[in-house]
Amino acid sequence: MTARTLFVTGTDTEIGKTRIATALLRGLVAAGHTAVGYKPVASGCEVTPEGLRNEDALALMAAGSPGFTYDEINPCAFEPAIAPHIAAADAGTLISRDGLDAGHRSLMTRADWVVVEGAGGWHVPLGADWDFADWVGGHGWPALLVVGMRLGCVNHAMLSARAIARRTRLVGWVANTLPPRQPRLDENLSWLTAAMPAPCLARVPIDPPAEHAIAPACWLGELAG
Repeated sequence: MTARTLFVTGTDTEIGKTRIATALLRGLVAAGHTAVGYKPVASGCEVTPEGLRNEDALALMAAGSPGFTYDEINPCAFEPAIAPHIAAADAGTLISRDGLDAGHRSLMTRADWVVVEGAGGWHVPLGADWDFADWVGGHGWPALLVVGMRLGCVNHAMLSARAIARRTRLVGWVANTLPPRQPRLDENLSWLTAAMPAPCLARVPIDPPAEHAIAPACWLGELAG
């Protein structure tokens, strides 16, 4: 069995990638698929008796299908909440492309879908000479862009979308509404919907239900296309 892979990236950090990725995982599981989240690199982890644990990776683990360990979902974990390549250097290690690939291959053999969540935005560095764009673009995985709807998001969304489209297929974007509500939200959404090079697949309100799921049948065709 070979899984389909979707990469979830964002216009910035703290704009809702995990919120959207977990909602997508819940939707895929509800539709009868085996789906697993993959947070290959996470900084800002908590020291626990079981080892370093990241809140986003734990959320992905809870939202996806059972049977996957934390270390499989988040192989590279760093305590300080700083850029991953800097956190790795401080820890005296390097983020290995081969290691990230091996983790992904292992998940692929046991799931229908692997939802990979990046760290920060599209061009976050993973080492001195490579970043998430290089990794994802090298594999040709389709990407979903989460746009945090706040002041400045139009510029960030357009720059991110165009950068993604140069490297791989941008399947769509999600408008994630952030508190406080953006002034002229509807006008900004209308402009982006017309201007973005891919469709808006969902508009998520500020306070969705706790177990929100955003993978209806129409999504699956778009993501698999």
